[in-house]
This record gives sequence, C-alpha cells and structure tokens, in this order.
Amino acid sequence: MVIRNDSTSFLMTEFYKNREQKLDKATALRQAMLTTKAKYSSPLNWAAFTLIGESE
Repeated sequence: MVIRNDSTSFLMTEFYKNREQKLDKATALRQAMLTTKAKYSSPLNWAAFTLIGESE
C-alpha cells in the first residue's frame, strides 16, 4: 500500500493545528482524519494512521 505524500502532509498539518487548539491527541487525530477525508475521500489517504499510547 502506498500512502500519498500530499495527503499525509495535509493530515499531519491538520493534526498539529488541532493540537495547538489544545485538543488531546486522539481527538486531534480524529478531527484531522475527518478533515482529510473531506479533501481526499479514499481511505488509502487517511485510514492508515493510528495513535499508540495515551491520548493526553
């Protein structure tokens, strides 16, 4: 499976924007995935990312 650079960059940028808004890691990732899904609809672009560890 190949994950595109542009969608990965977009997702990670959204994740860190969400973290700056003081969201916990799990919520920040979920919101970033939803935002990425709206722009890059294929699950190949956003579904492979997981949070391991504590969300705080």
